[in-house]
Amino acid sequence: MRLTLRRALAVGAALALVGIMTPGAAYSQDDPRSCNDLMGADTPAYVVCHWLAKPEEALGVALFWGSDDAAHLREANPVDGKFIDCSAGACPEPPGGGAEGDENSPLPEGAGEDGAPECEAGQQCSIDGHDQGGDGTVSGSELTGAAKPTSTSTQDPAVAAAALTPAGQAITAAKAQQLRVWIDTELADDWKAGTETFTAAVKRIGALAARPEVAGIRFTSQLGYNSTFKTDAEITEFVTAASDALRQAAPGKRLGIHTVVPELACGANDTCKAEMRKRYPLLAPEKVESPLIAGRVDQLSLDSGLLYGGYDTWKIDAEQAHRNQWIQVRARSWDVLAQIAAEETGLVGQVTDEQLASRLSVPVKDGAAQQVNVWTRVQDAQGAVNRLTAWDQLKKLTPIQRRLAAVYDPANPEVDVTTDLKKLSEAFGQIYLATT
Repeated sequence: MRLTLRRALAVGAALALVGIMTPGAAYSQDDPRSCNDLMGADTPAYVVCHWLAKPEEALGVALFWGSDDAAHLREANPVDGKFIDCSAGACPEPPGGGAEGDENSPLPEGAGEDGAPECEAGQQCSIDGHDQGGDGTVSGSELTGAAKPTSTSTQDPAVAAAALTPAGQAITAAKAQQLRVWIDTELADDWKAGTETFTAAVKRIGALAARPEVAGIRFTSQLGYNSTFKTDAEITEFVTAASDALRQAAPGKRLGIHTVVPELACGANDTCKAEMRKRYPLLAPEKVESPLIAGRVDQLSLDSGLLYGGYDTWKIDAEQAHRNQWIQVRARSWDVLAQIAAEETGLVGQVTDEQLASRLSVPVKDGAAQQVNVWTRVQDAQGAVNRLTAWDQLKKLTPIQRRLAAVYDPANPEVDVTTDLKKLSEAFGQIYLATT
């Protein structure tokens, strides 16, 4: 009884404490379920708190389930469904016995031990979109009644050739260090150059991404911020074309874009928000959100570059801008639409341990971002190179190492690619390899 009641009380307490944070004045100050009084005085006005279960209600829930020696808990039944009782120590076979070839078998009927269909002499069957003859050879002939596949396979000569390029060798070196690999490229200029140039670029990137160690492709950076595109229609057309082409050239790989949303760091300052919309008309939150809703991309990287000094006019310092941005991202639930990454460019040069820890952990700790992409080397307009120096502190962030990714250009190594990636693997779990 004691353990059961304790669990019931824990559930009730959790219900009592859970609130919903949402942008805008979703609930009035007179709302009897408001818990705004529990928030700090510096909380932005657009963040509100609402009780899902008030403390007295939560107590009632706990007492209900714990009353009469937890009778209600003992009487509760699971939802209807198919369950197998393994309490006797061994699970019975599912109906049909799970025999090879029946509906419960994990392998298709007629599959070999490796799960691939076995082809008899003279027959044709398909493996990964390619025809396989009875002798086991794979050909690129068109399948009867099906569209000819456009994706690349690891058997493709183009994939083998790509592995020998500097970018391909960098992927091999990253794999050796157990780094999760993203290809970081720019297709916007290729798209604007015309169909022939764009098709060739997609084919080249697809060949690199065909390797299993590649998790995804980030196909554009500073989207809407730089001068490449002038209108929303151009951006939409480009993202649609790039997404469709890469889905075919590199099926199963995640697609990402990088940009910045200046308005988010304004917090509740309407004057700041209006000015940022005026300065950056292509970067309004709803416009950046559009490709996420359409399912064109799987990851959105948000840059932090503007946060450091870009809001001084409104007396919003870097720390406040940083906090405002990620509160807004969380409140908009963008993580439901795609993976959100924080792009951190401001850690090169001399930064304190506290600055590094805060900038890397806040987006993840607050639940707004799933990972943080870190630039370890930045070259300014005058050609001077600033490098990450806080390596010792960075290595201490072991709990979030898998969520940290280094942005790395193998064409400009510090020592050599192998040595550089070995060092990066001591602090990062992922790598974004810049390719052209």
